[in-house]
Formats: sequence, structure tokens, C-alpha cells
Amino acid sequence: MAGLDLTGRTAIVTGASRGIGLAVANAIAAAGGNVVLTSRSQESADAAAAQVGGTAIGIAAHAVDEEAARRCVDVTLERFGSLDILVNNAGTNPSFGPIIDQDHARFAKTFDVNLWAPVLWTGLVTKAWMGEHGGAVVNTASIGGMAFEANIGLYNASKAALIHVTKQLALELSPKVRVNAVAPGVVRTKLAEALWKEHEQAVSASTALGRIGEPEDIASAVAFLVSDAASWITGETMVIDGGQLLGDALPFRQGAQLGV
Repeated sequence: MAGLDLTGRTAIVTGASRGIGLAVANAIAAAGGNVVLTSRSQESADAAAAQVGGTAIGIAAHAVDEEAARRCVDVTLERFGSLDILVNNAGTNPSFGPIIDQDHARFAKTFDVNLWAPVLWTGLVTKAWMGEHGGAVVNTASIGGMAFEANIGLYNASKAALIHVTKQLALELSPKVRVNAVAPGVVRTKLAEALWKEHEQAVSASTALGRIGEPEDIASAVAFLVSDAASWITGETMVIDGGQLLGDALPFRQGAQLGV
């Protein structure tokens, strides 16, 4: 599809050293785009960029470090001459347990990385380039922002807020900048290991499409959302979860097997 061609466009992908971020960088590069991958360390950023190849470069930039973020935007424009795509992928979850048992440090870190960082980076790229020339922003949210789960309520609250902010920014930055989000389900990433590593078979069995997600599943959706094929989509959150939000699929399969 011609609309998926990103030739000549430049993207920054935060938190791109592995998992969904790295897969997104690969997908954008495969569609012809230039990609700047960020990570906390220059070493990991360079290693990720080497995996992508082509014109990709890595830049050390902690998601909440405003000076590093501003430097990343400046280097991107100096190197490639435009900044057309931003994927706010960096995320964290330092908390576990009931919300009332979390201390302020965990609360602050969760919301700083998962909510403030997307606001920070979106503001920087808009003022530096997209506000005048146009562009597309995609935030990595989670189906957790649409549901309630034990022990990860604080993380889910930060993602629910990100979904809301995505809609707010889509209006504030219209019509020049499109802002959307993706909401992954359980995906094979390090961040989500606690949700699948010890019981992948059970999670897969209860999922409508019979498996957990792969980073590439999310990357394909992001590549679509930042392309011209999605030029009339903004303020939306695309759920990519294999049907996990639908609920437990096992009873339905068992009923079908019994002829019910």
C-alpha cells in the first residue's frame, strides 16, 4: 500500500533499545524512514541502531531528561533535516501491589516516565518542527489503562491518563499534528515478563487468538498510524491484544467443542 511508504520521513522512537521500541524502529526503517533510537545509555542506543541498520542512529536520552530530549531533537534535525514522527514508547513500572501501599518515589517515577515524558517530547518536537510542518505522534499506552487489575493499579492509572492526554493533545495540536496511541495487551517484552513468563501457556489459552503478543504485532500498528494510510485518524487508541480485553476465551472454545 503506497500510503505506508515512509521514505524521506524521520522518526524519533524513545525507549527503543529492545522490545516494542526496537520493533517499531525496525518497522519504520523497513518502510523507508530514518530512525533515531533513544535509550538511557549511548552503548545500548548504538547497539539498537546497529540492529536497525541503514541511516538509523542511537542517542542516549533518558525519557524524562529535558536537556537530553532537547539535544536529541536538535541532533535529529541537524542530521536529517526534518522530524516527522515521534513514538513515545519509553515506559516503566517500579510499583507492585495496592495503590495505597506505594510510596511517593514509585508514584512519581511511574507518572514521570509514563505520562510526563510523552508530554515533554511531544511539546519539543511540535515547537521544533511539527507545529509548522505537520507530523504524527504515537503514544504507547496499554489495555491496562482500560481495565482494572490487582497489583499493577498505579501503572494502569498512568496509562489511563496517557490515553486521556492523547485525546487532549490531538485536539490541541490539530490540524497539523495527529496524535494517537496503541494499547498493547500481554506482549513478549522484559517489562511484561511478570504477566507471561511463568505461565505463557495459560495466558495464551485464555486469549481469543491463542497466543501472547510479539513486539512486531505492535510495531505494524504503529507504522500504520504514522503513515498517510492513517491520515484521517487522530485522538484514537488502537487496542492490539489478541482479544484479551474480551475476557477469557476458554469457556467459549469449550462450548464449541461440546456443540453447545
